Amino acid sequence: MSRHAILIIDMLNDFANEKGSLYCPGAGRITKNLQDLMKWVREREGDDIQLVHIQEAHRENDADFRVRPVHAVRGTWGSDFIEELYPEKGEYIVPKRRHSGFAYTDLDLYLREENIDTVVVTGVWTNVCVRSTATDALARAYRVIALSDGCDSKTEEMHEYGLKDLSIFAKVMTIGEYVDAWEKGLDPWEGGGDRENKVE
Repeated sequence: MSRHAILIIDMLNDFANEKGSLYCPGAGRITKNLQDLMKWVREREGDDIQLVHIQEAHRENDADFRVRPVHAVRGTWGSDFIEELYPEKGEYIVPKRRHSGFAYTDLDLYLREENIDTVVVTGVWTNVCVRSTATDALARAYRVIALSDGCDSKTEEMHEYGLKDLSIFAKVMTIGEYVDAWEKGLDPWEGGGDRENKVE
């Protein structure tokens, strides 16, 4: 049976709170959607879907700050999860210092230990950290799903560009479509990617 990890990427104060140093307006648009998704997963029987929280946690003077504002410094308010989407006991947390949740972290090790074959990406920003994590998941031979109403970006245009890029190699679907597939016993990833090179 297929086993999924839903990655909740960077839903942190510095990104999802208006007072955050790298505030992403799209975060507010998806918070309720992600709350509903996480509630559904937490109430499910079995462990074929895992919630994994990806947390940007930079060191002070991180190289990332050469090109972006200082944000999400490890141990600060900005790097903490927003209250609405706080991890619960038993849900894995992966700190990262780069855009991808796989870059110099133990995410891949955790997924392999849990026999995960499908990575489901959500969070912010669609065109940066979500896309980078999805690309690295594909490089490690995971099947990739992107939930279109579970991720967002600074602008709608950035979000749509990110989704278009993701659709080349991932299955892009809504949270409702994803949940419905599971409820019907179908494989949500079926039809993923762009085997006929139709994405323009």
